[in-house]
Amino acid sequence: MAQLSQTISSHSESLKITFAPLCVEDVYKLADSPENGAVVLMSGTVRNQTEGKNVKYLEYQAYEPMAINIFRLICDRIYDQWKDTKTIVIHHRTGKLAIGDISVLVAVGCPHRTEAFEACRYAIDTLKHNTPIWKKEHFADGATSWVSIGACEEFAHQRNPI
Repeated sequence: MAQLSQTISSHSESLKITFAPLCVEDVYKLADSPENGAVVLMSGTVRNQTEGKNVKYLEYQAYEPMAINIFRLICDRIYDQWKDTKTIVIHHRTGKLAIGDISVLVAVGCPHRTEAFEACRYAIDTLKHNTPIWKKEHFADGATSWVSIGACEEFAHQRNPI
C-alpha cells in the first residue's frame, strides 16, 4: 500500500490508498488541530443503486504511486489557494466494497469554515477527476460496468484544474 504521512511547517497531511476499511473518527482526529476552527469531512459511501440499477457491490483499483502523487498535488494547490489551511487528509479504499462501505474520506482543517468547505470540495472534485482510481460496478442482474476517472462534474475541473 502506498501511504504518505508528513508534517511540513505548519501544514500536516495524511495521504493513503488502502484495502483496509476507512474510519471517519480516525480521519477526523488526523485533521483536527488546535489551530483549526473548522474541520470539514467528506465521506463517500457505496450506494445501492446507480441510474436506477441495483448495485450488489463495487470494486476499486488504483495506480497507487500516481494516486498519491495526485493527492500531493491537490494538497499543494489547497495550500496555495487557501493559505490558512492547516491539515488535509485524503484516504481512498481499493478492493471489493459492500453497500454502505466508505470508499473515500477527505478532511480539511482550517481556522475558518468557509475555507475548509471550499478546500474540501476542491479536494474531492479534483480527486474524482484526476486520480487514477477506477470503479467497477457489479449489478444485481449480473452486469458490470467500469466507471472512468473522468466521470465527475466537468465544471469542477474547469474551475480548478490541477
